[in-house]
Amino acid sequence: MKKLPLALGAGVFSLALVLTGCSDASAPTGENTAPSDTSSTVTANDADEMFVTMMIPHHQQAIEMADIVLAKDGLDPAVAELAQQIKDAQGPEMERMLGWLDDWGVEYEPDDMGGMDHDSMDDSGDGMMSEEDMATLEEADATQASRIFLEQMIVHHDGAVDMARTALEDGQNQDVLDLAQQVIDDQTAEISTMQDLLNEL
Repeated sequence: MKKLPLALGAGVFSLALVLTGCSDASAPTGENTAPSDTSSTVTANDADEMFVTMMIPHHQQAIEMADIVLAKDGLDPAVAELAQQIKDAQGPEMERMLGWLDDWGVEYEPDDMGGMDHDSMDDSGDGMMSEEDMATLEEADATQASRIFLEQMIVHHDGAVDMARTALEDGQNQDVLDLAQQVIDDQTAEISTMQDLLNEL
């Protein structure tokens, strides 16, 4: 199995790998003619691998942020509900992505990405929080944490949406494309919800 270094903003990965599925001989063929016995064959290209290996630690940090804020006594109920929603959605998505890497023969090497090489409230485009950001959330009381969590998570979601849009443009694995669209749809809606909550605090 090849090893990929887990670093956000890493260069293009070196090799496209093939993920095969069960073909459906009864499925109608479209304008793009493909052999019936490979109609469900899905290819993972560099962009697919990049998206998945970047999105896994991104989801890990979102779950960590949710765990931090959910542990606070007296947290605003609406913020707590949203944090749990994020955690419930992104945990299974992360497991799916880890499964894809395994199917593709890509060995995932988890590192502590939280805050590595990121400025406070990072504006590099990936939305990852710095160690300072995470410490600020950790140390805040419930009232402060509600606002801090929403502000940080909006930035975090914006980064995920940007990465997902790139995957839609450059990726080709249908599972990856479907997840990228789901990330855009779900997290764009959550950004709107968080902006409304911030206005109410």
